[in-house]
Amino acid sequence: MRIILTCWGSYGDVFPYLALARGLAARGATPVIATLPYYRDIVVKAGFEFLAVHPDLDPSDYALIARIMDPAKGSKIIVRELVAPHVRQAFADLRAGLGDAALLVSHPLTFACRLVAEVEGLPWISVALAPSSFFSVHDFPTVPPHLTVTRLARRAQWSARLVLAAAHRDTRDWTTPVRALRAELGLPPTPNPLFAGQFSPYGTLALFSRVIARPQPDWPANTTETGFPFYDEDTPLPDELAAFLDAGEPPVVFTLGTSASGAAGGFYQESLEAVGRIGCRAVLVTGRDPRNRPASPLPSSVIAIDYAPHRALFARASVIVHHAGVGTLAQALRAGRPMLIVPHAHDQHDNSRRARAAGVAREIDAPKYRATRVARDLDALLSDPSYASHARAAAEVMATERGVDAACDVLLRAARVTPPR
Repeated sequence: MRIILTCWGSYGDVFPYLALARGLAARGATPVIATLPYYRDIVVKAGFEFLAVHPDLDPSDYALIARIMDPAKGSKIIVRELVAPHVRQAFADLRAGLGDAALLVSHPLTFACRLVAEVEGLPWISVALAPSSFFSVHDFPTVPPHLTVTRLARRAQWSARLVLAAAHRDTRDWTTPVRALRAELGLPPTPNPLFAGQFSPYGTLALFSRVIARPQPDWPANTTETGFPFYDEDTPLPDELAAFLDAGEPPVVFTLGTSASGAAGGFYQESLEAVGRIGCRAVLVTGRDPRNRPASPLPSSVIAIDYAPHRALFARASVIVHHAGVGTLAQALRAGRPMLIVPHAHDQHDNSRRARAAGVAREIDAPKYRATRVARDLDALLSDPSYASHARAAAEVMATERGVDAACDVLLRAARVTPPR
């Protein structure tokens, strides 16, 4: 049974689909990862079939990352410039690679997936990687750059509806090429594909934990909250890092993942100064951008590395400082460690709000990230036992969730549905 998983974005977007592919393969299905050509090697190395889908761009390009991590313009740039204009090519790529596919699985930005499914009469399942995808008026997300407005929308359903209506209006032209292709293919109009139009009548996977969100009355019909689908790499900790961890107390870990690390600014230098103020050990996971290495010489209590597998590293941390990309947040929650969150753009502010509501985190907005404030918040996280207690409780909940298995249950049932012709 051939199941095509379409995705788009950073490693944090791709890894959940690799986890699903692994689960599907273990049950005898043939998963295909359909995504940016950039990810071909990692998909093939994992043992899965790869299907290249436009656009052909480099998610590690520093200039590109800086643009898409802009809290005011980043989401618009992604949709209006990088995704929607290429929907025709993506549609052709995906349709040509269908073979005898029994099911398609979408991503919030793979607009071509729904088009191909409808044209070919195939069942498809939609995916929400973070709670903000649902734009529930009962649990309205905090969305940059309109942080104050969206916080006000959380006070009442009527205000949430007003803000949602404005968001529909303001983003309508972002997806004009998608609507044009639908019409050309003879398909009926749908709601805005950034909102209700992204969800499938066959069902939706909410690929996150009940620790950060509970189902709401206005979530799409047939939504299943599965828990996070973790894709744990077999990569061991680098020898130098393992030796550092073994040599002393658990350190504070600083990371901006694979996306925000391309727009880090002074994050790592400020972090180095902050740990110097409170006298704790630290691991700086800087990514591949050489500009992220602190200018100051590192003391023996601090180590800087390009990359380390999150699960293995986070389990050895005292506090985890990160940007609240949903994949990084999931790993931090599973590790059961307190967090200092530094949201930059997209869903990160909303993910941070949810972590704070769970009692596991404090937050500093990226433009306000300064050593004095960082030191103060780290000291609070390390000295107040309530953060560690709530973090352990969150980890216990997540240990009972079966994200990959629950998601694969839904996918395999959907793949056996006979779609209307």
